[in-house]
Amino acid sequence: MSGVVDVHAHLLMPGLHAEVERRVPDEVQEAADLELRRNGLASLQASGRMIGERIPRLTSVGARLTAMDAQGVDRQWVSPSPNHFYPWANEGLATWTSGEANRLIAEHVAAAPDRLVGLGTVPLQHPHLAVDALDDAVLGRGLAGVEISSFAGDVELSDDRLERFWARAAELRAVVFLHPFGCSLDERLDRFYLSNTVGQPAENAVALSHLIFAGVLDRHPGLRLIAAHGGGYLPTAIGRSDRAWKVRPEAHVCAHAPSTYLSKLWFDTVVHDQRALRWLVEVAGADRVLMGSDFPFDMGLDDPGEFVRGAGLGEAEAAAILGGNAEALLQTRVNA
Repeated sequence: MSGVVDVHAHLLMPGLHAEVERRVPDEVQEAADLELRRNGLASLQASGRMIGERIPRLTSVGARLTAMDAQGVDRQWVSPSPNHFYPWANEGLATWTSGEANRLIAEHVAAAPDRLVGLGTVPLQHPHLAVDALDDAVLGRGLAGVEISSFAGDVELSDDRLERFWARAAELRAVVFLHPFGCSLDERLDRFYLSNTVGQPAENAVALSHLIFAGVLDRHPGLRLIAAHGGGYLPTAIGRSDRAWKVRPEAHVCAHAPSTYLSKLWFDTVVHDQRALRWLVEVAGADRVLMGSDFPFDMGLDDPGEFVRGAGLGEAEAAAILGGNAEALLQTRVNA
């Protein structure tokens, strides 16, 4: 048995953010104003209280391991809290923040190497810097890969400027974990926590659609890309994408129907509905689904293992999702 593996967990780096605030206070304030417009005051206040209560689990290795034991999680993949993406940062600051985040992630997981795996980050808004940042994370820091957002500034995941990054990620067999930071729909989602409940699944669907329709997965079949939140809305509405590919010439860029690419991606289990999990297994395959929790945020799964076990899947399927698939993904990378 490979044990239970959680591939979706975060590290908060207060010192890193404090230094960013010291260096560029005006830019940080502009970013905060944007978040207020996108999320609304009520949601930001509630999130602030929630994060404050969970600081130990977001920063302390000991608190993390204790919580993992309580959840029955043997290994956890730790990636930066998405607020550390800094998509507005200039080249110099972006280079420093990604390098510092990679260093801090590596230090955190090194405190419990038998229990923790690290994912770093890259400055996606500066595509020409992304390869060096990926090399720093994987080759320089020994991390399993990197976490990226659904877009950064004017850079969509279909952007031609990212071709070298995708090629290098495939060459290194690095994990690329797609996790949105915020949502581009702004004030339309500024109440009822729609910025998260609607915004995150929408961002996942848009980002994956850019990858699929642009042919990125055709050109780089070796990519190991994991979509957070079960890929958002895309897996449940993939038939509409197939229809567009069939009848619309501007959508007929990728080599095959969009639905065929779901089995070339990986997805976590943070879908909050066991029917949705069963559908994800049906359309992508049980070997393409990995247990995740979004630890330790309130929109995550409190008991990710029980969520998988109670979904009515076959015993072999559940075992693969609980840990076998994640371990196989890492083992393939290590042996490459």
